[in-house]
Amino acid sequence: MIQKRLRAATLSLFILLRKYLFQKGDKMELLWKPDLEDGTFKNPIIFADYSDPDVIRVGDTYYMTASSFNYVPGLPILTSKDLVNWKLVNYAIDKIDYENYDTPQHSKGVWAPAIRYHNDRFYIYYGMPDEGIFMVSTKDPLGKWDEPVLVLEGKGLIDSCPFWDDDGRAYVIHGYAKSRIGFKSYLGIFPMSWDGTKAVGEDHILYNGVETQPTIEGPKVYKRNGYYYILAPAGGVKPGWQTALRSKNIYGPYEEKIVLKQGNTIVNGPHQGGLVDTVNGDEWFVHFQDRGLYGRIVHIQPVVWENDWPVMGQNAEDGCGEPCLVCTKPNTGISETPCSLEASDDFADTALNLMWQWLGNSKDSFYSLTENPGFLRLYALNPSRKKEPVLWESANVLTQKLVCPFFKASACLHIGSLLEKEQAGMVMMGGHYAYLAVRITGGMKTLVYAEAFDAEDGSVKEKLTVLQKLAPDTEKIIFSFAMEEGNDGPVFKMFFTLDEKETAVPTAFMPSDHTWVGAKIGLFANVPEETASAESGTAAVGKGGYADFEYIHVTPLTTGN
Repeated sequence: MIQKRLRAATLSLFILLRKYLFQKGDKMELLWKPDLEDGTFKNPIIFADYSDPDVIRVGDTYYMTASSFNYVPGLPILTSKDLVNWKLVNYAIDKIDYENYDTPQHSKGVWAPAIRYHNDRFYIYYGMPDEGIFMVSTKDPLGKWDEPVLVLEGKGLIDSCPFWDDDGRAYVIHGYAKSRIGFKSYLGIFPMSWDGTKAVGEDHILYNGVETQPTIEGPKVYKRNGYYYILAPAGGVKPGWQTALRSKNIYGPYEEKIVLKQGNTIVNGPHQGGLVDTVNGDEWFVHFQDRGLYGRIVHIQPVVWENDWPVMGQNAEDGCGEPCLVCTKPNTGISETPCSLEASDDFADTALNLMWQWLGNSKDSFYSLTENPGFLRLYALNPSRKKEPVLWESANVLTQKLVCPFFKASACLHIGSLLEKEQAGMVMMGGHYAYLAVRITGGMKTLVYAEAFDAEDGSVKEKLTVLQKLAPDTEKIIFSFAMEEGNDGPVFKMFFTLDEKETAVPTAFMPSDHTWVGAKIGLFANVPEETASAESGTAAVGKGGYADFEYIHVTPLTTGN
């Protein structure tokens, strides 16, 4: 008994020491560093896929949320004190409360949220294009949020933003999804109850942008100097611009003005975001830029007002500016230590690091962090119940965002507990995706490579190649993905390591974004068999095998970023 306790204590100490040493090293080499530490910063402030960001300030703290689509947990909560250095601190929803999201519903789910603070309470409104407009709220944004409330049911209602007026009335302004409702380039409005829980009147068209502001969407509503302002992107995600609408009446009619465009810069879009002020009254606009496989990364622009119109960015002509790449830091009165979003994990905690999101609604049966402390155990499951389940349809793929342009990500997995027809590995997930895995076939451990293209067309198939058979006593393997800087852009490479020898995988594969979501690194274990139970492999059932992931370490490949 004493020896057993001693071994347990030694293991715990090892896990903590391993985590401390790695984190210490990680802090010395940030994956992405927007803070230049000379009173300036560079865009993007977040080199990660936080699509459709919205920001508020409460006291001296800034809170950001973003679209999460079919990934769970959803509605990420990020905080900052200086608008430049951000930390991921929570999620507002644990799952999507519709059974069909137990299978990944790509391009669906949580779209374009708006975060607000009203009557000492935090609110997030978001549209789900097939279900309606929802609201989730809390008094403590770092704690558990209340269950979502369906404010208005209906297809095609997206990009919702609440507004509580100073006359005691409240409204939601939103966009329309053509794929669900048959038209776009319009903004809608409906009145809602003061407590924000339900519509209390009919939805109707507020603004028609067909002729001058095509594809207008993502509205954010503000009131200033007696004007109602709607800030909204138009023109499309990559070629578009930011438009400001204003009126003395919330129902319009609205004047319009383009206030931010790409111009002569390399920042395409610039697309959807939100306006926020500092404690001294300065204002900033937070928005995203579409960077293809990296997803929709986050920028901020300074804002001044001229003739009751916002002027954003730099080099403004006729009230329309261009995005800044380097700018003086916001004067928030607080200087934070430069930080980076996390991407490495030694699995030393009993709960998943916030960096991780499942591809669909998750179950406790997918994984364990306590069965083998210091390791992430992924059970070999088939939640889709299909033969040869492609990862595209597997909710039990654990993913994380790319958080810098050039990097190497290495995952160590222990494969000795996989059973016949099971596999475990590492995937670069996207519209084009590829993975390395160890698969048990005929009692043999085989190293396989698979790739799939145009996954979003609904007929994705994975092309499997056997790279080599492994020795029967092979218990551990390291998979590595590298995004390197090439002459014509990023170059993707894959490696595996056995007996401390790293071997490159010959492939010309390149990941891609898909349906508004950037590529993601993922870990998985599954059973490519139609007869496998969705619950097979759980500790409770006592069937099936598993793989234990020892770590994933992500390091930048270029200095200075």
